[in-house]
Amino acid sequence: MGIHESQSRLWENMIGRSRAFWERYYGDFQRMTPELEDVPLDDFYRAINEIKPSFIRTESDEVTYNLHIMIRYELEKLLMNDELQVADLPEAWNGKYKEYLGITPPNDELGVLQDVHWSGGGFGYFPSYSLGNMYAAQMMDAMRTALPNLESLIAAGEFGPIKGWLTEKIYRHGRFLTPSEVIRNTAGTELDPSYLAVYLEAKAKEIYKL
Repeated sequence: MGIHESQSRLWENMIGRSRAFWERYYGDFQRMTPELEDVPLDDFYRAINEIKPSFIRTESDEVTYNLHIMIRYELEKLLMNDELQVADLPEAWNGKYKEYLGITPPNDELGVLQDVHWSGGGFGYFPSYSLGNMYAAQMMDAMRTALPNLESLIAAGEFGPIKGWLTEKIYRHGRFLTPSEVIRNTAGTELDPSYLAVYLEAKAKEIYKL
């Protein structure tokens, strides 16, 4: 599921929230959204990539997103090890949000009840989102080597070469390859979280002129 999520995160965030993507599509979006007519591209780009603690995981930015996952993973382990009772979960949840993000959910709707995973029995799934971010960052780095004009392709709306590379390296293999084999086949090395750290740091520095 980490490989599955890598493609969601790659297309949705690393391409879909990139400056190059909106250089191509912002004019079209403005024509469909008159409220943005006088909003410069730079302002829009910064707004959709604002780094800010938030209560809802699915609405969070790329930097703080993994903190949402860490909170859930740590609570899952406590539950599975009988170190935390379900009745105490809301308080523990709020404590983690205060500790990691500096905010406290005002109610359980914005807190412990926001995800369907636990109520649906999907314990152990949350880490796949962060694994997906790590895989995606490493894949994007390898893709930039294979496609030196990657940013230009995105800015031109030419996604064929990108999809072709991903198909060759990932999609056509399906489940015949393990996750470790997929990332080695794609990037030539084992999974390395430093690629995600480098990607996030570079993007934050660009947005906030650091």
